[in-house]
Amino acid sequence: MKILIIEDEPQMLENMRQTLEREQYIVETATDFTAANDKIGAYDYDCILLDITLPDGNGLELLKELKALGKEDGVIIVSAKDSLDDRIKGLNLGADDYLPKPFHMAELHARVKAIVRRRNFEGNNQIEIGNVSIDPESRSVFVAEKEVVFNRKEFDVLTYMISNKTRLVTKTALAEHVWGDHIDQADSFDFIYSQIKNVRKKLADARATIEIEAVYGVGYKLQVV
Repeated sequence: MKILIIEDEPQMLENMRQTLEREQYIVETATDFTAANDKIGAYDYDCILLDITLPDGNGLELLKELKALGKEDGVIIVSAKDSLDDRIKGLNLGADDYLPKPFHMAELHARVKAIVRRRNFEGNNQIEIGNVSIDPESRSVFVAEKEVVFNRKEFDVLTYMISNKTRLVTKTALAEHVWGDHIDQADSFDFIYSQIKNVRKKLADARATIEIEAVYGVGYKLQVV
């Protein structure tokens, strides 16, 4: 899952980043309003951790922009401004949660998990489609109740495809989501083809009733067979 932290306090930012990276999230950061605005305009995230007070702007304006763009990224406001007015404004603008500073990193992780589970997996702890079951927390995959081992990137690809099971996923969207926004430095999408090939083979070998179908020139779509 892909997280954006918008926070201008260096130590707080680093603590949050390390905590979430240990939980296998892809984490990107922005330390001011301008950088954050660029990122939310260019990329999609499973969850955005948003500080209200930024050196060059108000985080609530970023929330307004996010909604104006029609994006569905989950948002947790993370701010020392623990007034009722700020909380109400943020929630009314479409934030999913509000976490006042200071907080324990374990609580931050729990809040992020809840947002991702609710938005991507309809509130379930496990995802089931066809004869495939995925536990995002333990990063386990079972086909017909038998565990199939996927490496980290293969698991991320499969989970992203399943969470977008009704959509056509472009190669660019898949690359950005699984590999982060540094993907624009890549020369080609060969690494995506390689991971997709591995996921397809493991699903086929396990006789899964889902498959990833290539849509020529565009991307991929999950099919139940």
